[in-house]
Amino acid sequence: MNNYLAQLIVSIMLAALLAACSDDKPKTSVAKKAEHNPFDHSHGAEVTDLVKHKFEHQFADQCIDRETKNSVNKAMDRKRYAKPCMCIATYMMKDLTAVEAEKFLKEHKNTQSLRIRFENAAYHCLQEKSHPKGPKLFGKR
Repeated sequence: MNNYLAQLIVSIMLAALLAACSDDKPKTSVAKKAEHNPFDHSHGAEVTDLVKHKFEHQFADQCIDRETKNSVNKAMDRKRYAKPCMCIATYMMKDLTAVEAEKFLKEHKNTQSLRIRFENAAYHCLQEKSHPKGPKLFGKR
């Protein structure tokens, strides 16, 4: 029985040793595989500061035009909407991707991601405004 147990242990060790040594590929191929990752979806090229600046001003102008479209006193309303629209455009510009910039600047299209970011930016910028104090109720300040 000891003989069979010893043979079993030796054969298991040999099988494990052969399985561990079966990789005959050089280690450089492993490094090459690590360089190309099919699940790595980068967000494309970096957006330059010039493109971001152009986007910021064109988006702010579009925002002002949209807000003053049905306005009676357009000159006065343009001044009033200039600061919030620029705040929104600046907030959106921070996370601008190359694809979004190209679609907006060249194709004059607003992507779904820009619409979502616009809502977040509008909420952020319009919450900055100081709200008038509410009424004093029951002697409380």
